[in-house]
Amino acid sequence: MSDLHEPVLGWYDAHARDLPWRDPSASAWSVTVSEFMLQQTPVARVLPVHAAWLERWPTPAALASEPAGEAVRAWGRLGYPRRALRLHAAAVAITERHGGEVPAGYDDLRALPGIGDYTAAAIAVFAHTRRHAVLDTNVRRVLTRLLGARELPPTAVTVGERARATALLPDEDATAATWSVALMELGALVCTAARPRCGECPVADACAWRLAGYPAYDGPPRRVQTYDGTDRQCRGRLLAVLRDAPGQVSRARLDAAWPGAEQRERCLRSLLEDGLVIRTSENTYALP
Repeated sequence: MSDLHEPVLGWYDAHARDLPWRDPSASAWSVTVSEFMLQQTPVARVLPVHAAWLERWPTPAALASEPAGEAVRAWGRLGYPRRALRLHAAAVAITERHGGEVPAGYDDLRALPGIGDYTAAAIAVFAHTRRHAVLDTNVRRVLTRLLGARELPPTAVTVGERARATALLPDEDATAATWSVALMELGALVCTAARPRCGECPVADACAWRLAGYPAYDGPPRRVQTYDGTDRQCRGRLLAVLRDAPGQVSRARLDAAWPGAEQRERCLRSLLEDGLVIRTSENTYALP
């Protein structure tokens, strides 16, 4: 398996995108912010928000000192705004438990609010050069094709996947960290979900899926996300009104943001339950 390391690492050295959270000078907090923002969001949309966020809140303590609603406001239109609340909660915990420094250990990271297995591993690896398998969607797809002869991985990470990814890590910590981000980049730029560019892949000759004749995915149907008319779109419209207002917003302004009364009421209620919105009086609302 070590025969795969040199071509993939060489390809990454030549083709890696210049991203601010990958710069050697990037802080662990910069990496942490990027990992929260990049969940289900393309790099191009994250870049300007990440830059603005780090300019305003260059440390966890800076973010923790402001209300959570400011994090939601600054999140803008990245989508899935609960991530902003979780990032704010993580900043508070980092400030209170770790003296304002993003911890390096997987267990300490995993104990922070809003940080799951993948994010903890990613921060440990990319911010602190620890040796862990980092299994995001791109890495899982590359390894499934390269070693498993299947087009797409299972919907959830399996024990076998984790063991295989861990066994494939180079021995040296820094090289293992570069290997992890190289696999991620290979999946993002070459071994894509819909149109893989096998002619540009540095390990195409060793790819089990290619050698098997590209068998099509035959697992459970993959869920296709929609947006227009959904509760997610409605919630986004309501939040946009609140983000753009300097203070409280009347119920009438929220009612004007979405035509369907029943769906609008359901979505406003869910925003209140999620802590993304607070009720300031009988007929006014605001960010927390």
